[in-house]
Amino acid sequence: MKKQRAWIVLSIIAVLLIAVGIAANEPATVLKKAINICLECIGIG
Repeated sequence: MKKQRAWIVLSIIAVLLIAVGIAANEPATVLKKAINICLECIGIG
């Protein structure tokens, strides 16, 4: 029972942190950084 409760609590915390990241426009920042890294790897950027 304790494992199930801990799993539920951690899942709720994870969903809340994901929502905060989306609200702070983090996906766009991560995508921009990923694009820059990829372009640098192939020598374009």
